[in-house]
Amino acid sequence: MIRFTVNGAQVETDLEPETPLLWVLRDTLKLTGTKYGCGIAQCGACTVHLDGIAMRSCQMQIGDLEGAEVATIEAQGTPEAPGPVQRAWIEHQVAQCGYCQSGQIMAAAALLAEVPDPDDAQIDDALSGNLCRCGTYPRIRAAVHRAAELMREDTQ
Repeated sequence: MIRFTVNGAQVETDLEPETPLLWVLRDTLKLTGTKYGCGIAQCGACTVHLDGIAMRSCQMQIGDLEGAEVATIEAQGTPEAPGPVQRAWIEHQVAQCGYCQSGQIMAAAALLAEVPDPDDAQIDDALSGNLCRCGTYPRIRAAVHRAAELMREDTQ
């Protein structure tokens, strides 16, 4: 039995240890916000937080997660109460097709947890592995700056 936490809830599974976390999230736990993009950890659509660090869930084997804490896009907020990064994404109308956006948001949230007021170079570096086929990179960068502002406002 493999045990780890997802969005604060304890998960126990007897699936094969080589099973990618992405499939457990989507197929077993029905957390479909994390997307399958490329399957080789190159596009970032499947980005989640593993113990607070942005990681690609498509290449993460559940056998390596014993005792770990995983957070998905579902932990960032809800449609009724979006978190600060989601609010900034909405305000800046980042999404076009939207497919990559959960991974983009998770990468941005991890960056902002480490660097509360990132500059453009830090944003570009942190999100460089998250691809957006629609090319909304200028909006993504603007939304990360806005999310940083919102997070500062939320703590005041």
